[in-house]
Amino acid sequence: MVKATYYVEADMPLEKAAKAIAAEQSTGTWTEVEYEKEVHEKLGARVLSAKDNIVEIDFPVEIFEPDNIPGILSVVAGNLFGLGGLNACKLIDVDFDPIVKYYNGPEFGIQEARKFLGVYDRPLVGTIIKPKVGLNPKRTAEVAEMAALGGLDLIKDDETLTDQKFCPLEDRLIAVMDKLHKVEDKIGKKCFYAVNITVGGDQIIERAERAKELGANMIMVDILTAGFSAVQALTDEKIGLPIHVHRTMHGALTRGNFGIAMPVIAKLTRMVGGTNLHIGTYSGKMERNVEEINYSRDILRKPWAGFKPMFPACSGGLYPQLVKANLDGYGIDVILQAGGGIHGHPEGTTAGAKAMFQAVDAWKKGVSIEEYARDHHELEMAIKQWGK
Repeated sequence: MVKATYYVEADMPLEKAAKAIAAEQSTGTWTEVEYEKEVHEKLGARVLSAKDNIVEIDFPVEIFEPDNIPGILSVVAGNLFGLGGLNACKLIDVDFDPIVKYYNGPEFGIQEARKFLGVYDRPLVGTIIKPKVGLNPKRTAEVAEMAALGGLDLIKDDETLTDQKFCPLEDRLIAVMDKLHKVEDKIGKKCFYAVNITVGGDQIIERAERAKELGANMIMVDILTAGFSAVQALTDEKIGLPIHVHRTMHGALTRGNFGIAMPVIAKLTRMVGGTNLHIGTYSGKMERNVEEINYSRDILRKPWAGFKPMFPACSGGLYPQLVKANLDGYGIDVILQAGGGIHGHPEGTTAGAKAMFQAVDAWKKGVSIEEYARDHHELEMAIKQWGK
């Protein structure tokens, strides 16, 4: 059985609402039909419990095509959200253990990423190219160069930058990697560049293979707009590159009392093979649910089904003053991803990267950033820029 857990508010008694969900998502409909009783015995979903707005439903494994995530979601997260009489309905968890054997999990996980970078004793620090769209390949590469000179571990495209005419993917990738290789020669430090290859499933393998041919060391996919199967296809094809997974559009699913909670998205992303996944900040500009962040963090990193652990990425309004709050929640196995909090530094991108690292060092030493900034100029300037 695959157990799904929902938060439900309804005009009807909760038990009745639970039975309606179980029927709608398996063998039932609004009236009796021929053969329903016959197939219900084998394939009908069953309500395990309905109490305090929490509904648990068991779905027989046989009702799923187990290696087909679109099909799986049509069962556990299908028509139920449109049922009349439900005032709230959110899929908050799924026990995928009965079907995880059909998935490969990440080809590259935390340890592989750390080995590439040679970084083992601290969180990774990354940035996003800003402005998020509008720069041509040459300017994009210049921004990446300034960021890499600050020692960053990862530079990524923003979620809306793919292969637009003003910044073609191939030209951008070649230009950025050229700059990163020159920086590596200069400072002796490797840096990932997560180039956004998001496109329809019929083209994503070709785009990933072309990116690899051109020297990419990481690719990025917007998993909710491209689909979980897009990442799964890359993993199954053994593209041979880490996959940075962005959750753009997640708020349409995760906010409020209708939709799908982030922990379910985290489980599916690890199953299909992401290396990194954005799951939220403990302090930042985005709406947050700390309990869900904690659970999503653990889903990505704890032992599960033999899958390699993934890096959670922490992004959204991050800057040096928020480093401590986020590292207190994540520990060192996290990517701190700051965009404006690096590029908006009053002395520029390279100084902004250094200020982030100084905030990390302060956290590791158990020292306040105000104290640490006394003899670390870049951090001092960040505090002056954005306050305490």
